[in-house]
Order: sequence, then structure tokens, then C-alpha cells
Amino acid sequence: MEPEKHSLSRELSPDLAPYRCTACHGDEDWSHSHPIRGRAKSRSLSASPALGSTKEFRRTRSLHGPCPVTTFGPKACVLQNPQTIMHIQDPASQRLTWNKAPKSVLVIKKIRDASLLQPFKELCVYLMEENNMIVYVEKKVLEDPAIVSDENFGSVKKKFCTFREDYDDISNQIDFIICLGGDGTLLYASSLFQGSVPPVMAFHLGSLGFLTPFNFENFQSQVTQVIEGNAAIILRSRLKVRVVKELRGKKAASPNGVRENGSLAPDTELGKQVMQYQVLNEVVIDRGPSSYLSNVDVYLDGHLITTVQGDGVIVSTPTGSTAYAAAAGASMIHPNVPAIMITPICPHSLSFRPIVVPAGVELKITLSPEARNTAWVSFDGRKRQEIRHGDSISITTSCYPLPSICVQDPVSDWFESLAQCLHWNVRKKQTHFTEEDEEEEGRGGTVLTRTPPSNGEKYADCFRLITSGSPLQAAQSLATGNCAGLASESYFCFATLPPLPLCFCLPTVPRGFREEQRLGQLLALGPGLPGAAAAPKDQVPTGP
Repeated sequence: MEPEKHSLSRELSPDLAPYRCTACHGDEDWSHSHPIRGRAKSRSLSASPALGSTKEFRRTRSLHGPCPVTTFGPKACVLQNPQTIMHIQDPASQRLTWNKAPKSVLVIKKIRDASLLQPFKELCVYLMEENNMIVYVEKKVLEDPAIVSDENFGSVKKKFCTFREDYDDISNQIDFIICLGGDGTLLYASSLFQGSVPPVMAFHLGSLGFLTPFNFENFQSQVTQVIEGNAAIILRSRLKVRVVKELRGKKAASPNGVRENGSLAPDTELGKQVMQYQVLNEVVIDRGPSSYLSNVDVYLDGHLITTVQGDGVIVSTPTGSTAYAAAAGASMIHPNVPAIMITPICPHSLSFRPIVVPAGVELKITLSPEARNTAWVSFDGRKRQEIRHGDSISITTSCYPLPSICVQDPVSDWFESLAQCLHWNVRKKQTHFTEEDEEEEGRGGTVLTRTPPSNGEKYADCFRLITSGSPLQAAQSLATGNCAGLASESYFCFATLPPLPLCFCLPTVPRGFREEQRLGQLLALGPGLPGAAAAPKDQVPTGP
């Protein structure tokens, strides 16, 4: 769908033209008088002359991403907080409010999931009968045999307003969205709105649920709270992706002149086919079915920064940093951080680390001239298509974020999801020292302990090596499973390294001896050997 164009304020002088935000590629016009759609008055401009001195203001290229449009759908917006810093509202203080009471809601249900039928029916009945709201659902949801055969649900089913993906434009008819399912339902909701997105309330009824913080048990009170406008929201930035392809063969027809989730049919100017997408998680460029390495060039603001040789590259939002990018070894970024992450997929390089770039930059990805095969691109796992030589993919931060309603607040919800869904930093707690261990440590000794293996092998429960500072005092080692330690100044002490058939040479010779005598050596011992005596110092190998 085409992003909404804003008309000039009639209060302006007729000789003043609107200025365009170049970071948004001219998608929006802005007046000089007051902020439109909830944006702050202060903007990053190349100059600030008095009104009437110039007919056009142009925003310079900035490392900051475009200011997000904070009007969501026809009735929702961010509650303006007068306590702002540098004219930028603190993201943690963003709360939902309504210009008018919401009347329409889009309910998105996970398809082909029988366990969601009862929650779906309860929610729809509550919205229609208790709140007198207009409920929109996708047409194929009502074609489910379980819903068709339910006679008790027939009276409610007649009240639904239906739509078809890629055919019907409902962007200006929805006040807020309720998702029933997993993270995929939220990604699908994002794809339906290529411009401003209504507030999204996501219930955790799927498998992972990292982006769906609400539980369905007490949905009535939670939905009522959202309708009353008492909820915190987090603005999840999206990527604006522009795919330019060379026309090859006949142009594919598009139904009703609309395709790609409501965006306009591709332009054909200058022999190019142009498509645009709004992406919530990530753009993935990979080698597809080919057995060759993917070979793509990555440009940042027109400068070639690297060539990716591997399985592909992931360009993700902070929201997508906990998805495919996390599986590829990237860091996890809080959604309030304005950034774009570039993560290679199995790069054929030992030094290619994931990087984070500012949200205001524009990335361009093309096939390298040396590429042996084509590449494939997908957007949030959908709309997968082939990229050939001469095609390009331009990516930057969109000015249309997805407003996700929080259970508590953006910070608490995010860390709760990390702990519950990804088990972030979950490990067994370290035990404290006993009184005996503390006494030994106080005398300057080194204490080494281990947990005996669970398979019942006959190893010692633990061993302790205490080394004093006397230059002539020998080391002492307790006998362990397959090795015997000898206490003498002329010997190194050996101890078994279970469960491997190895012996670890512990350096016990005081300072003043040759360097190679102080280095521990790993000596392989056959698992069938009954034991091994310590080696004299002059027989210790000096190699690595």
C-alpha cells in the first residue's frame, strides 16, 4: 500500500512549499507550523532560516534514523510526555492513548491450529457482545471446518467483516490488532500494514512467544485496559526494503493492480521493476539451492564496506536480533536501540564478526561481479525471490514502527522474554567455599576441585595441590585413578584429567629454573595402561 501523504497546513503562507525528509526517501511531506502525526517540532535540518527565506527545507544525511510516526491507525497515538530530553521523548515513558474511542479490531488467528478455536470464539464474542466492536478477520479463518460446523457460533459469525490478503486494503479501517498464536502471527500482522500500523496486542498461544507477552487466562481485563488507553507500548522499528529488478520476459500480472501485501504494483520506469516491503525481523540474502558460496557486495551510504562470501547475510532490526541473527552468532539488542544489525551466515572467513550500524544509514546489497550463482532474498521468512546480476536491495530504517503493547514496560517485558523463552544466562549456581577451603586459600595455596563423573568410574572425588613459596620444597599430589604422583623436587606431578585418557603435567618447580621446566605438558596415556610414573625434570619434553 502507498504510504500516506500529508497535506500542507492551510495556515501557512501559499508561497511556502513543504520540505521532505530525505531519510524517508520522500515518502512524507512536512509542514513548517506544527508537528504532524505526533512528531516533535525539532528536526534535523541542514539549515534553519526564517520562514519565507526558502521554499524547501532538506534534511541532511544523519546517523539517526527517521523520527517514527507516532500515530497508529486512524485513532491511536503516543501520549505526549512534557518531560522530554532534547525534544526526544524517553522510549520507556511511551504510553498508548486514543484520540477517539476504538470501534474496530482485527483479530489474527494462527491458521490450522485446533487449540486456538475456543480462545478465538471467546475473544470474538467478548469483543462483539460486551464491547460492541466491529471485528475483522481473514476470510480463510472462517473457512475452518470446525468453525463452519459450529451452530452455536453461527450468529456471531455473521457479524464478522472479512478481508483477503493482497486483495483488500484495510489499513485505514482498523483501530487496533489482537494476535492469537506465536511470533509468526505478529510478523504476519506487520506485513499487512505497509504504512502506519495500529497498536498490536499479542497473546502467547504459540510455541516460542518471544514477541507475545500476554497470557490468555485473564484476557477480558487486559483487553478492557487497552480499550481504555491505559497501557505501555514499545515501538519496534521496521526496515524499509526496496527491491529493484531488471525486467526479464513478460511482466507478471497483479490482481486489481495491487500486490505484495497491499503495496502498489511494481513500477516499470527505465526498464526496472520496483517493489517495496516493510520488515519487522530481518531481510535474509542467502545462496538458495546452489552449492556455491554466496558472493554479495554490501554498500553503506554508497560506499562498499565488504563482500560477503559464505551462505549469506542477515540484515535485522533490534527486534530481529533475537531471531535468526541470534542463531547466527549475533548479539541481542533491545528494541528501543536505534540500530541495524548485519550478520553473516557461515562466512568463509575467521574474522567476519557481526556488526551494528546506526539506524539512519542506507544499505545496498547486490550480487558481486565474480558471483558464480544467483542469490535469494526473503522478508520475515516470506515473499522469497531470486536476485540476479543487475538487481539491487536497498535497506534503511522505516519511519513506520510497529507499536507493540506491553504487559508491564518495555524493559521488564524484554528481559522476561529472554529468561522464559531463550533461557538467557541460565546456569547452576556456584557453591561457596567451606571453612576448610577458606583456610587453605588464606595460606597461599591453590585449591583445585572437580565433580566426580556420573558414570561411576573409579576416580578420586577431588584432589588438592598446595604449593608453598619455599624454593626447595617439593610438590605433593594425591594418587588418582590411572596415575600415581611422586613427591620429590626432581619430579613433576601428574594427575588424571577425567574422563579423557590423558595426564596433565602440573608445574611445581619454583622460579629460577628453565622456562620449559615450568610449563605444564599434556601427555597422552593409553586408557589400558595401569598407571604412569612421574618423569624427571631433565626428561620433560620442551616442545609445545
